[in-house]
Amino acid sequence: MAAKITYAVTAAVLVVYFVLVGSRGVMLIQHGTLLTVTFGVAVLILPVIGVWFLWKNTQFVKRANRLATELDAEGGLPVDELARTPAGRIDRDSADEVFARRKAETEDAPDDWRSWFRLAIAYHDARDTPRARKAMQHAIALHDGKPVRA
Repeated sequence: MAAKITYAVTAAVLVVYFVLVGSRGVMLIQHGTLLTVTFGVAVLILPVIGVWFLWKNTQFVKRANRLATELDAEGGLPVDELARTPAGRIDRDSADEVFARRKAETEDAPDDWRSWFRLAIAYHDARDTPRARKAMQHAIALHDGKPVRA
């Protein structure tokens, strides 16, 4: 729940920022000189890119949460079996061990979105966020019956 609140607050702050930057871009365009119009258009591009990025990220999170809910209903979410340091961080060797099992599971069933979902969690636990995201995107595509990039 804390992650959802943090995400919502961050998204709200970004939207306020986009509105403020966008209003400055419009003000520059309204000034009417070649230089201010050029800068105004350039300034307006930033919020457009930011809104697109926020939208894509929000859609990704919603789809991943939908898969987590479905997998939880099936009783297929992975159990947290990771050893932790006294500070509460995941032990690297423990994460690597679980990752090796999840990778083998995914290699045995490459068309199963469930194994890709569990692999994404293992990547995340091993602190490999880019690969975790790609594995989750793969799981979402398999679940939705969309073409999967190799």
